[in-house]
Amino acid sequence: MALQSRMTEQIGAESLEGEWEKVGSGGFGRVYKVRHKTWKFEVAIKLLQDDVGSFKKEANIMDVAFCPYVLRVFGIFEGRVPPENMSVQKGIVMEFMRRGSVQTLQTSLSGPPPWPLALRLAHEVALGVNFLHSKELVHSDLKPSNVLLDCDLHAKLADFGLSRVSTSALNNSNSNREATEEVGGSYKYMPPEAFEVSYELVRAFDTYSYGIFLWSIVTGKEPYETANYSLVALRIREGDRPSLEAIDQEKAEGLKELVDLMKECWDGNPDKRPTFKCCLDVIKDVYSKHERAIRDAVNEVLTRLDSPGFPPRTPEPSRFHDVMDNAAPQNSQQESLDGPTKRMSATDKAKFVDDNKAALFQRVSEVMAIVDKLGDMVHSETYSVILSKQTSQDQMRELFQRTLRSGGVVVKAAFYDILKKDHASLVKSLGGELE
Repeated sequence: MALQSRMTEQIGAESLEGEWEKVGSGGFGRVYKVRHKTWKFEVAIKLLQDDVGSFKKEANIMDVAFCPYVLRVFGIFEGRVPPENMSVQKGIVMEFMRRGSVQTLQTSLSGPPPWPLALRLAHEVALGVNFLHSKELVHSDLKPSNVLLDCDLHAKLADFGLSRVSTSALNNSNSNREATEEVGGSYKYMPPEAFEVSYELVRAFDTYSYGIFLWSIVTGKEPYETANYSLVALRIREGDRPSLEAIDQEKAEGLKELVDLMKECWDGNPDKRPTFKCCLDVIKDVYSKHERAIRDAVNEVLTRLDSPGFPPRTPEPSRFHDVMDNAAPQNSQQESLDGPTKRMSATDKAKFVDDNKAALFQRVSEVMAIVDKLGDMVHSETYSVILSKQTSQDQMRELFQRTLRSGGVVVKAAFYDILKKDHASLVKSLGGELE
């Protein structure tokens, strides 16, 4: 009996059991965790809000890119989602990654993971991207939030909404130009040439992003943390890159080689960036020097994450934390309060956003900085649409229509929290609470 293709297998609501637990949402739609009746394990179901063709494209890319370092797709979902039982929904059925993403790991640890684990993650990401490139695909949205972690903290690439067939792989065939014209992804991980209108996507895009990813995984920081889109777009084209001052290259064997690789990957000239095969040569060699310590490093992190009431905190020095000094982002300044205030509920925050929509369209500036802080709540293709708008008013309209409205109370509350921190005077003038 022939095996059925993963992309032809239809999985309906009748094949699933138990509670549908929402684990993510944004402009793209929603992600649920639910148990499969026959398989007896939990899966993730990504439901798209609007563009059915988009999810089919993403699912097909994931199917072609099937390997141990890419998120596995099991099939296509079609059915009604309890308890809402709305109209028939369509989406992708994928493996459920219990440990979130590299970004959530860094947040939980308040800094970088132990050095051996950081190297293993870097190695597995490089293996995944190298496999994509061998299939003539470019991910084009490589960043910590798109690297998911399984129960043992192994890495898999996810979110292929922006993946495109590589222009270089197609020898610039005119018949395939349309597939390569749309470029997106988090602007802090985009190469300087990608900010040009005429840019066509090639593998060197991922190489640049990987260099920034390496910096993030070593330091535990978000690159250009306080810089807005306009400043980043300007400065990286002039040669600015994340600071290397926080990295003591003598603190761990191989760290100097890794820093050298970062700089090669984020070179301003795409032709000078190494291929992922070359990256793997460096990463594999550095990781081999620390591989014996990986079990203890993973156990250390899992023990901390699973400890009752474990709070995010600045990591304590240990024999595995070789590069953590001055690496964790700190925010010691607290917002001052003018007298006692009540704590707003998520519903109150969402109502504030809805009630003040017109004023927010006109008065919110630096919209891309807010979009970036919303993270995975904004789908990658929605990000590209917002980015293409010329004015902050138009960007706000797209953000509201594509993300805030469909994301509901949770996303609007998150938007409010960002506003009260970055635009406190605006929130106060509109009657909001600065809790």
